[in-house]
Amino acid sequence: MGARRPRLRRHGGLSRMRRGGAGGTRRRTLLAAPALLVGPARAQEGWPDRPLRFVVSAQVGGVSDILVRIFEARLRERLGQPLYVDPRPGAGGQIAAESVIRPQDGHSLLVNHIAGHGIGPSLHRNRSYDPLRDMPGVVRLCAMPNVLITRGALPVRSVAELVAHIRANPRAATFSSAGSGTSSHLSGLLFGQIMGVEVTHVPYRGTAPSMLAVLNGEVLFNIDNAPVSRPHVVSGALRAIGVSTAKRAAAMPDLPTLAEQGVTGFDVASWYGIAAPAAMPPPVVARLEAVFLEALRDPGIHARLAEIGAEPWPLGTAAYNAFMRAEVARWAPVVAASGATVD
Repeated sequence: MGARRPRLRRHGGLSRMRRGGAGGTRRRTLLAAPALLVGPARAQEGWPDRPLRFVVSAQVGGVSDILVRIFEARLRERLGQPLYVDPRPGAGGQIAAESVIRPQDGHSLLVNHIAGHGIGPSLHRNRSYDPLRDMPGVVRLCAMPNVLITRGALPVRSVAELVAHIRANPRAATFSSAGSGTSSHLSGLLFGQIMGVEVTHVPYRGTAPSMLAVLNGEVLFNIDNAPVSRPHVVSGALRAIGVSTAKRAAAMPDLPTLAEQGVTGFDVASWYGIAAPAAMPPPVVARLEAVFLEALRDPGIHARLAEIGAEPWPLGTAAYNAFMRAEVARWAPVVAASGATVD
């Protein structure tokens, strides 16, 4: 008899699965059976024939998870299958990517981003895979600025005041990130480098826990995606100091950029997209590309992206892969100058 299929559990509109064991709340792969990467014609006709698994490299509640929720209804409508999120945080996105590359089941996709496919190739020198070769892009979805945040109770309201605080309290000069090799990791290092202060990196397993580290006073600051910290900034528990992009963010027009406050040349935007194993049949990739690009023309999708501080930034398959190659070339000298490596 074949292996029993785990039963789907509904939660928050997405099909989710529980993993057994102590503290086991991570959702797991739906099917353990070997898959079905057959000929292109068959793949196009019969695909998808089971729920789609979207792997994210952060915990539930991070930006990647939120993005899947935004597109979930449209994907279900156009593809006729439910989907679920499988969070695989850690190792700068390597755990997530490897969990998609290895199954080759034709129904596993990766929500990829600047960390894994832009900065990561220059930071991680001992990967078991090549991100651009083994996990090419399907479509680019959106981009958003990062925001430098501190605790609201801290008497710091600008970059100048933060730098003065760091110099007066060097032992407390710590910053959190969503993990080694992420944009928040490199952004913190660059901030210290440009401002001439020494800061200590403290990695966490995802954007949400790295933000909570600032909220709880475990670290001094964080430079990461705006959506996760926004509710706490609104409540006053956290304070937003500046945005990471060269221009002010449309969602936060009153918040000055870091560059305006003397962090010369600082221009970082976090971009997100969908990637798939290189063995994914071209007709399947083309179908996914079409569904996502159609969704990105929907004003309703635009509105939901705006709610989390993101802007649509669509690119089809060929253009997205060319863009990622350019990003790797752009970030390589920055990584080298920072001295950051992750082995």
